[in-house]
Amino acid sequence: MTPESQPEPIERYSAGNRPPPTAKDIRRWRRYLANERAEAAVYRDLADRRTGEEREILLALAHAEGRHEEHWRQLLGNQVGMPLRGDVRTRMLGFLARRFGSVFVLALVQRAEKRSPYASDRDATDAMSADEHIHEEVVRALATRGRNRLSGTFRAAVFGANDGLVSNLALILGFAGSGVDNEVVLLAGVAGLLSGALSMGAGEYVSVRSQRELLEASTPSAETRHAVPKLDVNANELALVYRARGMSATDAEHRAAQILRNSEHTEHESGPAQSETQEAVGTGIRAAGASFLFFASGALIPVLPYLAGLQGLAAMVTSILLVGAALMVTGVTVGLLSGGPPLKRALRQLAIGYGAAAATYMLGLAFGTALG
Repeated sequence: MTPESQPEPIERYSAGNRPPPTAKDIRRWRRYLANERAEAAVYRDLADRRTGEEREILLALAHAEGRHEEHWRQLLGNQVGMPLRGDVRTRMLGFLARRFGSVFVLALVQRAEKRSPYASDRDATDAMSADEHIHEEVVRALATRGRNRLSGTFRAAVFGANDGLVSNLALILGFAGSGVDNEVVLLAGVAGLLSGALSMGAGEYVSVRSQRELLEASTPSAETRHAVPKLDVNANELALVYRARGMSATDAEHRAAQILRNSEHTEHESGPAQSETQEAVGTGIRAAGASFLFFASGALIPVLPYLAGLQGLAAMVTSILLVGAALMVTGVTVGLLSGGPPLKRALRQLAIGYGAAAATYMLGLAFGTALG
């Protein structure tokens, strides 16, 4: 980006150069005040459902929103008026925070902080605008903790369901396009459900087990950690361990000296990080079970109209609509968890699923025409 194309910096108003407020300014300040109150309440509600460090962090964010609230209150002076309600999005966040307090709510709060208007509002201070950017990063970090706790099983569940939806819809439409009887389409759908679910479960188990085995192979052995206090300090090779892990020679020597000075910490070296990483990967049985169940659940949806006795075009259209609705749900779920735009993720899932199904249907149609 050239200097000419960069946006002009916002010249903030101060007490000395701020013009008299207009009716529009008063309305905007009141709206900001209401939203700050509502956002502080969201953080307090989230804190009520947590303990320890996360609770303290959320209460600190609520306190920061209170500072912003005070800024707008001072600008309004005796024109504060009756308390207003926050906007619809903030009130919805409050509702979800009071009842769920999950990583999905944190992901939504992260997006809300990102949309702060203070960067382009002359009446907000530079500190307030900077606060909102920092709040986004704090909430992102909190949401990441939750994502890591969910990631192993959740990933298998979401993608298992999505694969079941798309693959079995494509299979069913491919058979339907070829002109075979409903019984054959139904049999193909059931066969696709069972074979796909078993394949997904087995593949997920092997994948997760392999990841955990690689992590275990990279973990220092207990014998090595217990041997550290017995090293020859004058000619030790502990620094080589840290150099092998990527540290510079100076940093490795410093780290080795630190470990030798306080050898009781060595017993736990790499343990917590390794444990957290393995927790994020998940367990093979749990991931395989989730993958099997959710693939089967997703693959069952396009089969339902045929199980209900619908025939021909009616069965196909109903199957397509049901799968479309389910794909939208999985897309929104992924969008919420990742902090991305839920509607965009949902439409992407829908386009990919329908595209695969349409291609298979056309192939079945061509195959049926060739046989006919």
